[in-house]
Amino acid sequence: MSKWWQRAVFYQIYPQSFKDSDGDGIGDLRGITSKVSYLHELGIQAVWLNPIYASPMIDNGYDIADYRQINPVYGTMADFEEMLTQLHAHQIKLVMDLVVNHTSDQHPWFQASRQSRDDPFSDYYIWADPRADGSAPNNWGSTFGGSAWTYVPARGQYYLHLFSPAQPDLNWRNPVVREEVYRLMRFWFDKGIDGFRMDVINLLSKPEHFEDRPKDPGSEYADFYPVVANGPEMHAYLHEMYDRVLKDYEGMTVGEMPHVTPDEAKRYTDPARHELNMVFQFDHTYIDEGQYGKFSTVRFKLSDLKQTLDRWQLALNETGWNALYLGNHDQPRVVSRFGDEHQHREASAKMLATLLLCQKGTPFFLQGDELGMTNVHLPLEAYRDIDTRNAIRMLSRQGCGVADVRQMVYNKSRDNARTPFQWSSAEHAGFSTHAPWLAVNPNFAAINLAEQQTRTDSVFHYYQRLLAFCQTDETIIAGDYRPVATADSAVYSYMRCHGETRYLVICSFAATPVRYLLPVEPEAVARVVLSSAEERAHAAVTQYLTLAPFEATVLALNTNEEVSGCSVSGRWRAQSEPAQR
Repeated sequence: MSKWWQRAVFYQIYPQSFKDSDGDGIGDLRGITSKVSYLHELGIQAVWLNPIYASPMIDNGYDIADYRQINPVYGTMADFEEMLTQLHAHQIKLVMDLVVNHTSDQHPWFQASRQSRDDPFSDYYIWADPRADGSAPNNWGSTFGGSAWTYVPARGQYYLHLFSPAQPDLNWRNPVVREEVYRLMRFWFDKGIDGFRMDVINLLSKPEHFEDRPKDPGSEYADFYPVVANGPEMHAYLHEMYDRVLKDYEGMTVGEMPHVTPDEAKRYTDPARHELNMVFQFDHTYIDEGQYGKFSTVRFKLSDLKQTLDRWQLALNETGWNALYLGNHDQPRVVSRFGDEHQHREASAKMLATLLLCQKGTPFFLQGDELGMTNVHLPLEAYRDIDTRNAIRMLSRQGCGVADVRQMVYNKSRDNARTPFQWSSAEHAGFSTHAPWLAVNPNFAAINLAEQQTRTDSVFHYYQRLLAFCQTDETIIAGDYRPVATADSAVYSYMRCHGETRYLVICSFAATPVRYLLPVEPEAVARVVLSSAEERAHAAVTQYLTLAPFEATVLALNTNEEVSGCSVSGRWRAQSEPAQR
């Protein structure tokens, strides 16, 4: 029998950008509570809430100063408890962020640890002596730029921070630190939450010795990921976490894991190993990187996207479980990245949602995806994200012109996903009565919930239909995934198979009509289950389907010997070509 989290679609709420209830320009818990009925109307069954803990907000809450206190900008513990009560009253689960690779440098643990080597908290963080010349212990670079080490004169040592200097890394070799984490996890589970999304959880196990690593040409610092990700103690730590906390609750766990392989993910999520339920992998987010890493102006190739997603689907098809996503708070808007944010914005938003939600695993989508929200183009000085600000400085130092830097930021800044939710065409998009903490996307007058609720063909209403289908259909929930090969096409298609039910999912990434050769005879098509193209329900099924730009269609097939097993060989090799005009 499937678990609740295998049947749910998760809606990611970025709290400071969802809904402001008190007019200070910052979204808050009461704002979320006021929109629980909207979440219920949309049809989601679970929420992932980004960090709401006490924090200096250097990295928008991923620098936590107190794990048991609510950040006052979001409200109070009473506000949290009321929000949780209302979510549960509407049969919506709540999963919170667990950020325990690092804390804020303002956390009392670190404030004590930095004072001396003799303090009881001295070993809560990762400290190392300088080299003979006084320089950092090794040549690792921080994710946000600069060295991964910062010197503290009071101790005469450097501390490790894989991210900002304001985010010192916890020392997971210390069993007292691990017990502190387990206590805070139990604190939130006892509040009634339904699980944790675990931030960069596979970075907890650091090497015992900090040796230099090879640097890429032109780089000042070396990449730490190859020796930190999936370190030697990771599985032991997670199993201990399960034994000390997770086995006592019905909660869901999903680990954010940069640089994880499918084989590693199978071990992390194999139910028999008692570690995690699923992982967020990053492979499909690397396919449009280039000379300047993620900020390069490279357009993805559909063949790379399909190859990557197919690989993960097949690897975890029998053992483990996939967490599915195309975008989140750290990525660009999915329509701008993988679709067409201009002429075919709504069509590509619907297609991408279908591609994601019909795969095997638990889907997660970000607030605003259900409207087809897009990337934002702001003046460079208006971006707030620490990663983006550092990138602007770094790219400028590397000789990139202002126009090039601006385009890179337009494409990949994390602020693209963090602009306020566009509730209506009212001032500030109905998000707040005050100028928001981050500028609203100027296209809110055209792209907003109020307008889309009036149209049955809107992205919002399509999401409603799609969610109702994907959270109740056993073939989508539990069926096998089978790729369908296409030759040099702009179409991504795959099969979902369960018992005698067969679905063919067809997703066009073309901005022009495409003639798609069905991989079965037309009479094998039983019905159109779902389509983003309204005319599809009334169109005759022929050997070639003329797909509209960015069309997504799900077909139910008759069961017969030719489709038994969902083979990808022989007649299952589909062809497609541009439609004749």
